[in-house]
Amino acid sequence: MKLRPEQVAAKLDRPGPDIRLYLFHGPDTAGALALAARLAKGVGEGAERVDMDGAMLKGRPGLLADESASMSLFGDARFIRVTGMGEESVEAVTLLLAAERAGNPVAAIAPTIKGTSKLVKLVTASLNAVAVACYVPDAAQAAKLAVAMARDHGLRLLGDVPDRLAAVTAGDRAVLASEIEKLALYLDASPERPRDADGEAFDAIGASIADAEMNGIVSAMIAGDAAAAALPEMPGGPIPLLRGVARRLLSLAEMRAEIDDGESVDRVMERHRVFFKEQAATAQALRRWDAPRLARALERVRDAERAALSGSGLGEVMTAAEAIAIARAAARGR
Repeated sequence: MKLRPEQVAAKLDRPGPDIRLYLFHGPDTAGALALAARLAKGVGEGAERVDMDGAMLKGRPGLLADESASMSLFGDARFIRVTGMGEESVEAVTLLLAAERAGNPVAAIAPTIKGTSKLVKLVTASLNAVAVACYVPDAAQAAKLAVAMARDHGLRLLGDVPDRLAAVTAGDRAVLASEIEKLALYLDASPERPRDADGEAFDAIGASIADAEMNGIVSAMIAGDAAAAALPEMPGGPIPLLRGVARRLLSLAEMRAEIDDGESVDRVMERHRVFFKEQAATAQALRRWDAPRLARALERVRDAERAALSGSGLGEVMTAAEAIAIARAAARGR
């Protein structure tokens, strides 16, 4: 079956025994992982998670059906999460859907799979599996998503806070969820204790480093100056710098798209109200960066931000590496 957006929440929050497989496919990996986590919560707090990947199932296609039918040693709820699933898993999914019995739901993350693939067609044709397409939301959709996610945490987003959340997270659901959780913690909000979240509260949760220093580093990265982009230290941590880079890349991507549609650089900068002191550097950047390279750079910045938010300790290392990598990528575009 193929789920419409308005059907997804109910299916994940109250998973029924008739659905064996939930396939989350499409390029929004963070969104797919968030939906898989929601399914896990629906299965039950503290449910055992069994992790697999597509490569594992290619060599042992019967493993998925076997694990789905297996009981937990202590009789607890359990579910299976498969990451990196692709067309190599068609046989494994076929065996799962045809198995005589299966009790543990499977959440499959398939970021490279398109809606026309054999795997998606197999799932949508089945009565005991569902497919959910996951695409990165645009600015308007991300703002609406922020409002809905905040409501679940007892937050009422006021003024331009939904739009600001959408902008700083670039629609990344994992980063958006982290920001909303920080807002809820800061305001002591919960569904039982709703709170208003205004611009002042939003500003209060953000890490900060000196604006001039951060802007200088961001400008150096975009301009291709690898030496100036090196990060000897980050007093406020990597998050504000990464978000500054993301905002600059997003702005350039929007302008680059208009130029690719035939607009002149000067006309595009005028429409986007580029500050006159920044026009020369912006025009240079627009000539240096094409749309595919901007998209790749933004994805790498988001990966570094997710690492920083995970608390793994890799955030600063990845940020320093990406600062140099982005500057070198810009230099190659000269």
